[in-house]
Amino acid sequence: MITQHLDYSDGSEMLEAYIAYEETDTQKPLVLVAHDWSGRRDFACKAAERIANMGYVGFALDMYGKGIFGTDGDTDLNSSLMNPLASDRNLLRKRVGAALVAGRNIPQVDATKVAAMGYCFGGMCVLELARSGADILGVISIHGIFSPGEVVNEEIKAKVLCLHGHDDPMVPPEQVLAFESEMNQAGVDWQVHVYGNTMHAFTNPAANNPDFGAMYKKVAETRTYQTLANFLEEIF
Repeated sequence: MITQHLDYSDGSEMLEAYIAYEETDTQKPLVLVAHDWSGRRDFACKAAERIANMGYVGFALDMYGKGIFGTDGDTDLNSSLMNPLASDRNLLRKRVGAALVAGRNIPQVDATKVAAMGYCFGGMCVLELARSGADILGVISIHGIFSPGEVVNEEIKAKVLCLHGHDDPMVPPEQVLAFESEMNQAGVDWQVHVYGNTMHAFTNPAANNPDFGAMYKKVAETRTYQTLANFLEEIF
């Protein structure tokens, strides 16, 4: 496997991706990986490597800026990094769109076959990429945030898959229902898989804070990555 960091930009904001792919003479589909609220740290990079092992190019994007990271357990710091983007969906869409442009320009990438996946805050990011009308094949939200912002949505071209824990306090059942209605009204090819007795951040082995509503769950993680593999195989 080849792994490397890649500098790219959103206007004047310098960003740094982590890319992973198996050496090949042919171009491969691209999967953007959007990080959780703590930034493009090891968890997102390992996810890009997981994508590479599946035969694609994994691109762990950067929403915060080169060298800017949060930390596990520091809710104040992580919130201060996430909130300016979560509250300004135009800025968020522009930032994740810059990753899409950079990823498509990688020589090993088949630019006609692109998907985007994201964890927690990253789930919000990839759903906003779909809402922006990006010309990609699919997006996958993994314990992501469903609520839309106040910006106008374009025609959603991507298929949408959401993998969600029923007991996630950050996305209560009424928000799930509202999202399903939004997708139906937009005529989207969508799926929501809900795992029972499962909290937020269920694919992250470091999540162990039930009082905060975040808890790793092995069986939900296993089901998530099997469903992800099936979805990517379908769209590519």
